[in-house]
Amino acid sequence: MGHPPACDGPAIAVSDLRMRYGDKDVLTGLDLEIEPGGVTALLGPNGAGKTTTIEILEGFRARSGGDVRVLGVDPVNGGEAWRAGLGIVLQEWRDNGKWKVRDLLRHFGEYYLPYADPWDADALLDLVGLTAQASQRVQTLSGGQRRRLDVALGIIGRPALLFLDEPTTGFDPHARREFHELIHRLTDLDGTTILLTTHDLDEAEKLAERILILAGGRIIADGSPDKLARSAATTAEIKWIQDGRLQIHATDDATDFVRQLLATDGGTVTDLEVHRASLEDAYLTLVAKFEAGEAETAVDAFKEVTT
Repeated sequence: MGHPPACDGPAIAVSDLRMRYGDKDVLTGLDLEIEPGGVTALLGPNGAGKTTTIEILEGFRARSGGDVRVLGVDPVNGGEAWRAGLGIVLQEWRDNGKWKVRDLLRHFGEYYLPYADPWDADALLDLVGLTAQASQRVQTLSGGQRRRLDVALGIIGRPALLFLDEPTTGFDPHARREFHELIHRLTDLDGTTILLTTHDLDEAEKLAERILILAGGRIIADGSPDKLARSAATTAEIKWIQDGRLQIHATDDATDFVRQLLATDGGTVTDLEVHRASLEDAYLTLVAKFEAGEAETAVDAFKEVTT
């Protein structure tokens, strides 16, 4: 069993993508390339153009200009066989409440048969952790179970490329952790390429090997969560307790400072913590600079760290 036919090159290739609504430019020359495999997260403030970008990539919205290739095809010209290679999990729930879970998966799977070798319903239920709910009606599922079903419906055709839009909105911590494990299984099991949009920066840091930050209609930062974090601040904050008093120190070389501290403390240092910049710190710093009219400063600060 395998994917629908996919292209040999990038899963997504975008050059100078532009989108205008009336006199408002939403995308102003977006360039992007995503190789097959792994999880990429697309982040950005509201109004940055994330939804528009995703809808263009999915073939649901025509662009104003630029070149776009998804699985080697211009989405504007994508036919049924091309669409079978995409999996889409939207924020909104589908109105399938009266269907039984297994029956719904079998029904959706039939649509892929001319173009792909879809998952067997029971194997897919096992993959997403819904075997015990196979005979339940969809309307009786919990929120977390319903979201798992949404993912099952999105991947039933074994897509080469999966779009996930705010996948864990409303999840409790346990359901979120289980969902993250499912996403890792998808990339490991089938080598699925996943493009994730989320406002949850902690989720992006856990799931994605690559982070894209979109602001002002273009990508202002592109790199691993660690590289982005280092672009926000080179200093680390170190806290410890010594002689019953809290000590705080900022340093550019946390490793060397901690080594010297422990070598000379005589065993009196306790509760040692090292806090480095997080992805959230990087995101807020870069977006704030951009929105303050310091677009080039934001981009240059990122490039200095990542090159």
